[in-house]
Amino acid sequence: GQLVVLESTTYPGTTREVLLPALEGTGLKVGKDFFLCFSPERVDPGNQEWKTKNTPKVIGGVTPACTEVGQAVYERFIDTMVAVSSTEAAEMVKILENTFRAVNIALVNEVALIADRLDVDVWEVIEAASTKPFGFMKFTPGPGLGGHCIPVDPHYLAWKMRTLNYRTRFIELASEINAEMPEFVVGKVRAALNARQKAVNGARILVLGVAYKRDVDDVRESPALDIIGLLAADGAHVEYHDPFVPELAEDGAHMSSVALTDQALAEADAVVIVTDHTDIDYARVLEQAAVLVDARHVVAALLDGSSSQVDRRGSRTGAWIVKGGP
Repeated sequence: GQLVVLESTTYPGTTREVLLPALEGTGLKVGKDFFLCFSPERVDPGNQEWKTKNTPKVIGGVTPACTEVGQAVYERFIDTMVAVSSTEAAEMVKILENTFRAVNIALVNEVALIADRLDVDVWEVIEAASTKPFGFMKFTPGPGLGGHCIPVDPHYLAWKMRTLNYRTRFIELASEINAEMPEFVVGKVRAALNARQKAVNGARILVLGVAYKRDVDDVRESPALDIIGLLAADGAHVEYHDPFVPELAEDGAHMSSVALTDQALAEADAVVIVTDHTDIDYARVLEQAAVLVDARHVVAALLDGSSSQVDRRGSRTGAWIVKGGP
């Protein structure tokens, strides 16, 4: 028989409720003529340690025979297989994994918003909390969620549960908090420019990084897109630099990555670090930028006194506005 495996993330029940009837409608019998499984994709783009082969793979079949056949096939090129009792369980595994990350990022993002209002360094707090050897898992705040999985997948579960008259309030609130972060970052740009008696309208703003995460070329759901859109709506002249994304087309607008020269940095009224690509010279960015907003906390190491060539006047390690702010 033929093995059919769904790997794309979806709500629990999709394999049995959608795929199974379509396949059985051909007159074939599951577990005999064909074998149907769900085995969620587990990929971390840019991760050099965990690849397809050594990342444990979950699988669940419509029948035990389906699970057995699917596992036998994957074991040829996957080191570790994790069999679960059903396709629904396997589907729920992936939803849990991504929702867990989205919710915890939302929590630490809200803590960042709280700490900002209390004038407390949220990164210092997180680093200290992460020294606890039990009961704490480190997550860090940022400009918002991106990628084709984490921002989207929890909504599959939320939709499914609404059909069962249940509202996933916690998950939906987490999505709202994460969606607010681009506006928070733009607010920091406004505050920094205001401190220099400069309006956002007409300002030249250079965004560093538009990919949704470090060292990848994927811009799907990237918070940089929202940040650029919000700044442009305020009348700013926005340019970006991203070594992985030479061209950017969004909502009918086309942009090209500019070279990260001393002139580009010096001419910008504000520089905003949105994605912390590893091959950007952040010491040079810190030296040349008049105003620097760091949404990734990437320049903090340059402000600890270890680098004498960096100009630290007006720079603050724990602030979102690292340089040139109020």
